Amino acid sequence: MIISFFEVKELETEKFREAFPNDSLLFFKESIQDVDISDFADSDVVCTFIYSKVSADILSKLPNIKLVTTRSTGVDHIDTTYCREHNIVVKNVPLYGENTVAEHTIALILSLSRKIHKSYVRSIHGNFSTDGLQGFDLQDKTIGIVGGGRIGLHVARIAKSFGMHVRIYDIKRDNFLAELINFKYVDLDELFATSDIVSLHIPLNEHTKYIINKDSLNKFKKGSLLINTARGGLVNTADLLDALNDGTLSGAGLDVIEGEELLIEENIFDLPIENANKLIVSSRQLLENENVVLTPHNAFNSIEAALRIINTTVENINVSRYDVF
Repeated sequence: MIISFFEVKELETEKFREAFPNDSLLFFKESIQDVDISDFADSDVVCTFIYSKVSADILSKLPNIKLVTTRSTGVDHIDTTYCREHNIVVKNVPLYGENTVAEHTIALILSLSRKIHKSYVRSIHGNFSTDGLQGFDLQDKTIGIVGGGRIGLHVARIAKSFGMHVRIYDIKRDNFLAELINFKYVDLDELFATSDIVSLHIPLNEHTKYIINKDSLNKFKKGSLLINTARGGLVNTADLLDALNDGTLSGAGLDVIEGEELLIEENIFDLPIENANKLIVSSRQLLENENVVLTPHNAFNSIEAALRIINTTVENINVSRYDVF
């Protein structure tokens, strides 16, 4: 069996070699769209990560392909319709990091609530003044969690330990968990209007794209925080900037932003402004905003989560070896 791995790091390469000693393995540091198709055209299995756009065009040029397995929870980078129509199995890693991403979410909240990012920048320049660095307590504040899945529920548990009030919006409700963890289900408008912090934990699809936009931001509690550790396309970047500039939001903690793959390909600070598209310009403005804490899609990236991703991917391939091939 020929297995092609994309966006792989050293640890992953080592572990996959150990797991599949009798298969032909191809490893690429690049995303799938950045590799010449002839280099992996005979692949039976393609294993990708979030920046690989597994399109119908690419899949149509892989005559032996039977499995696409992604080392992520989301599958929005894979043409699942094409896969379904051509009997190509798609697998993901659904359970690798609910605690990992939740902990990163809380880290972003604390960085904003206690102005840790501003304090750090000031102190490394030898300025130890605390003027303008007064933060606020999380105790008795309300956090609104959009998406009450595994990650959202873990955020709820941590938030309760800080003494916060928790509101959750989800299309599915589990009243037993609501009573056990002590949170309240509310509709989306109420969540926006009553939350001091809004945190996103939903997948990106046709129904959720730009769920945070000008209209929804106008419903937010004045001066609240927005946290996004889910997918960049959930938030309209230009509308987010407007909300930060007019005080609707007092800050944003972002592990993902719209079009983040462009930021990898381009040095957005060297690109002449007249040559930059609107999304890159908006992204640059986000990076320059002192009330924004931005991390590079790193919420998943703990040692423990990385090993869980590898182990689940190995299992996905091995199970498919018997079920599909």
